[in-house]
This record gives sequence, structure tokens and C-alpha cells, in this order.
Amino acid sequence: MQTNKRKILNDPVFGFISLHSDILFDLIEHPYIQRLRRIKQLGLSSLVYPGANHTRFEHALGALHLMYSAIEVLRSKNVEISNEEAEAAMIAILLHDIGHGPFSHALEHTIVKGVTHEQLSLLMMQQLNLQFNNKLQTAILIFTNNYPKKYLHQLVSSQLDMDRMDYLRRDSFFSGVVEGTIGSDRIIKMLNVHKGHLVVEKKGIYSVEKFLIARRLMYWQVYLHKTVITAEHILINVLKRAKQLTNNGVKLFAPPQLKWFLKNDLDPECFENEALRKEMIDNFVKLDDSDLISSIKVWCNEPDFILSYLSKAIVNRKLLRIKISDKPIPKSKIEKLTNKLLTQMELSDDEADYLVFTGEISNSVYETNSDDIMVLTKNGKAKNLEEASDIDLKALTRKVTKHYVCYPKELE
Repeated sequence: MQTNKRKILNDPVFGFISLHSDILFDLIEHPYIQRLRRIKQLGLSSLVYPGANHTRFEHALGALHLMYSAIEVLRSKNVEISNEEAEAAMIAILLHDIGHGPFSHALEHTIVKGVTHEQLSLLMMQQLNLQFNNKLQTAILIFTNNYPKKYLHQLVSSQLDMDRMDYLRRDSFFSGVVEGTIGSDRIIKMLNVHKGHLVVEKKGIYSVEKFLIARRLMYWQVYLHKTVITAEHILINVLKRAKQLTNNGVKLFAPPQLKWFLKNDLDPECFENEALRKEMIDNFVKLDDSDLISSIKVWCNEPDFILSYLSKAIVNRKLLRIKISDKPIPKSKIEKLTNKLLTQMELSDDEADYLVFTGEISNSVYETNSDDIMVLTKNGKAKNLEEASDIDLKALTRKVTKHYVCYPKELE
């Protein structure tokens, strides 16, 4: 049995990260967390940025480190946070992403339809709570925003949370996109609590503005990069086709946990069945990127043309062409591409939908709602960021939507 649990980990972004309680060590050692080592933080972004191979595990540790720093800053400003509350907040941020499926956001709503990774994270946190004799109860209350001190939840999930602080720094570092660099240390030093809510002191406003601009640039340059969009949609279609074939009685190679999800149609109502919910979680926690990649490599040689074509596109990085427009793609263009595809490849209409499809991407960096970033002025009053800033932030609050069409390059 491990006796020394106060470990120090070396992180390429933040340097040395310390574990400040035994339960944090025990949770990190748990298979639910260790699984995150096998899930890429940025899905298929490494097809564009070769260095972007970091994992959800590293992100969880980084967010944990920032949470500890934020709590220490707030305590230094006479914000009362007990040791139990501090530990619970650190547990909440450590576990906030355990519900991610293979390749992170790429397959959200595909493995289990209509269910977010946050909902799956909560289910898994509740399972861990049972295993750890209810020691995660306060962490769950903070995670679900049901704890009286609302600022603790804001540190986990808000427009200026420790999750975003880490992923922007980390994703910028590993992708090499320097525009995403933020002054997280400065922002955290400027945090405070006013009337029970998290605020930023006026001196930190420029760092927050830079944070928002960096987030906007990272979305367009990395998260919503056109090649990443294509690759991730192909991955979704691979899984959809594999599921369709499985339902039609075709026996495909797949690890047992992936095979279970291919065979079962799941939605939120399934969670009401305790036995099915437990079976789903048991299989989900065994599922990671390696299951999909190993299966896709085999599916390259499947007799089914669609599954084979799409699998080869991922493995060999021979992706579909993507065209992006500020306006919706005309139906006439889609019909023209589809007809050309049907002629060249002799496919059915159903099969053509896997290779010619449209969609839209949107980016709203800062939302003005009840979760505004609040700035604490020198006279002790809190203003929302738009009021406090001396620049026009409307461009960052506007939702920008772009439309795209994907199709095989052979059609050009």
C-alpha cells in the first residue's frame, strides 16, 4: 500500500505540480482517471498540428494545479475556504472531464446520444463517491452548482474557470499556436470574491481581455480549423456506419467495450434503468482512443465500401475536401455533388450521405448572461466586463456562424 501520497509531478506547462491531499493521489491512481491518459485532449487536431498529442490526463492535472493556486490567492484576501471545501473544489476540477469519450469532443453525442460529457462525468463521480465512502459529496455539490458558496463552482465552470485557464495555455503550448497564450498567473492573482461571486480586480482587466481574444483565436485556428472539422466528422461517420452495419447483422472487428456501444442504442432515458446504466458505465470506462484506432485500422479492409473508404481517410490522412462559407450552402450545390458522386461511385442515396454532407460551426467567445465576468472596481462595486472595459467588446459577444460542405476530392 502506498504510504507517501504527497507527490510532486513535473508538468511541461506549469512546472512542478504538488498533490496536497491523500484522496487526490488515490483518485489519480483510479482507473477512471488513468483512462484519461489514453484520450487526446484535442481529438484529431494532431492531423493539422503534429505536436497536439497531449491528453485529458495532463489537462486534469493542470486544472488541479490552477485550482490550488486560485484557492490560495482567495484565502490570502480573507475569503473563508475551509480545508474540506478546498479539497472538494480540487476534486471537482480533477474529475470534471472524466466523462469524455474517445477523441474528446469529436464523438460527443455519438457514443450516447443526447448526453453531454458533463452528464457522464457526474454519473462517474457518483460511482466514485460510492467507492470512496461518500468523501466526494461536497465535490459533487460544487460540480453541480448546489453548494452555497457559488464562487467555488465558478472556479470549476464559468467563463473564467480553471478549466479554460489550463486548456488555453496547454493547447497553445502543444499546438504551437502562440496566439492562444494567456496570462493565467496574472488573472488568478487578480481573483477575488464579492457578495459570494467570483470577480476580477480592476488591475486584471487587460489580462482578461487578452484571455478572451486568445480564446477566439484558438477556436478559429485550432478547435474549429477546417481540416479538424472534416477529420472529426469523418470519424463520426465511421462510427455511424459501423453501428448501422452491426445492426444489420454484419460482424465487425471491435474490442468488447466498443462492440457493446455499436450494438446498443443509448439515450438519456436509458439512465433511468439502473442495470443498464451500470453496464453502460462499465463499458464506457474501458473505452478510449486506442479502441477506435485499432478498429479503424482493421475496417480499412472491410468489404463495405463506405466503412473502408472513411477508415482509410482517417488512417492515411486522405480527408474529404471542405469548403467554408459565411452563407448556407445552396441546395443546388449539394445536389450537384451528390449526383456526381452517385454516378462515379455507384452508391445509394443513403451511402452518399456519408461522403457528401453539410454542417455549420459557430463561435461565441463571451456570452452576456447571468454568468458575466464581473470586475471589482476601486470603489468596491462590481461591474460586468462590458461596462468596466474601455474597449468595445461587442465583437466578442457576437455569435459568428460559418457553413461548410464536405465531399470526396475525386469529385473535383
